[in-house]
Amino acid sequence: MQLSGDFLMSEINNKRERKNIFRKLIHFFALNSSMLGMLIMVILVGMGEKMAERFLPLYLIAMGGSSIVIGLLNGMDNLLSALYSFPGGWLADRIGYKKALKIFNLMAMLGYLIVVIFPSWIAVLVGAVFFISWTAISLPATMSLINSVVPANRRSMGISLNSIVKRIPMSLGPILGGALILHYGRIQGVRYAFIVAFILAGVALFIQDKFIQEQSPEAKTERKKGRGLFSANLRNLLVSDILVRFCEQIPYAFVVVWVVENNHINELQFGILTTIEMVTAMLIYIPVAYLADRSTRKPYVAITFVNFTIFPLVLLFSHSFPAMVIAFIIRGLKEFGEPTRKALIMDLAPEDAKAYTFGVYYLIRDVIVAFAAFGGAFLWQKSPQLNFLTASAFGLLGTLYFIFRVKPQKQF
Repeated sequence: MQLSGDFLMSEINNKRERKNIFRKLIHFFALNSSMLGMLIMVILVGMGEKMAERFLPLYLIAMGGSSIVIGLLNGMDNLLSALYSFPGGWLADRIGYKKALKIFNLMAMLGYLIVVIFPSWIAVLVGAVFFISWTAISLPATMSLINSVVPANRRSMGISLNSIVKRIPMSLGPILGGALILHYGRIQGVRYAFIVAFILAGVALFIQDKFIQEQSPEAKTERKKGRGLFSANLRNLLVSDILVRFCEQIPYAFVVVWVVENNHINELQFGILTTIEMVTAMLIYIPVAYLADRSTRKPYVAITFVNFTIFPLVLLFSHSFPAMVIAFIIRGLKEFGEPTRKALIMDLAPEDAKAYTFGVYYLIRDVIVAFAAFGGAFLWQKSPQLNFLTASAFGLLGTLYFIFRVKPQKQF
């Protein structure tokens, strides 16, 4: 009987210990119902989106589009991301992030249908007006959700967890999309991927409704007309971010073309490279977030900018699959301090206008960076080498500007 009683007490203690560990994990990752619903939504919508989006340059070529059309699509991505960020933040403030995210999902679904129903490169550009909107327009709403349901001293962790989950579909989506293209061809494979995207976005609508708890939108002050939103530190961060994004976007749309067509690596292998990139990013998010929440954020953002800068150079000299693996590991490391950068924006924004400031920041940044995407097409026509070298030059300039002009801040 004594042994039975001791065993029972041991089991009770073990259960208590497991519950304590579970509670600690929930606290460590800043989890709750709304965060869980948002993370599931990100996986479902992102999986469908990334199955097709990474291969759109190849689809456009197959449908008769030129390198200028590819540059136009990438430029549209940046320009619309900028233009949508402002109404995205505004709408989330006015009707709540839950309703706003539903509207954004429906817009994306409409874009998917346009590409599926009308097989032409023109339909891609028209549909992109809607499906590009989900990533762009939902970002301020997502940041608003995290800001509302996660304590301030866990903000980097909350944003990092969101970034990790986003990398799951970014890792698996291109592999599935690449497999569809290898099996059905570039045209039908991409169209089937958009059909899957439509279905997954529909499931995400149901998940959002069940899990995400609506918060009452707070009344905003007159400050939001534009005065006092940007401190000197935030302005300097914005300038450096713009220069580094020039580095990213000048070659962005042509990375898949360089890898697949210039180096004879197939679409499935490109999907594997993308997975390597995403897994690299996912492995560094949590430790960096843990450290950044307890110290100055500046070093982590600086390391991110350095990796942005060197990726085009390494890719330029990569002509085999093993070399490409190294290049895409570096591309993954460019996410080293990305969640920290977003947290830094929220830290530097006024307390009564954080979501709005976030949207304005992205509006300014992406409108300007859109010109880099358009310019990348003309540089590519001259030569891929000129495209990659110009990109790295902008990255170096942005990194140095950040190091010398943005002042470190102790957060908590």
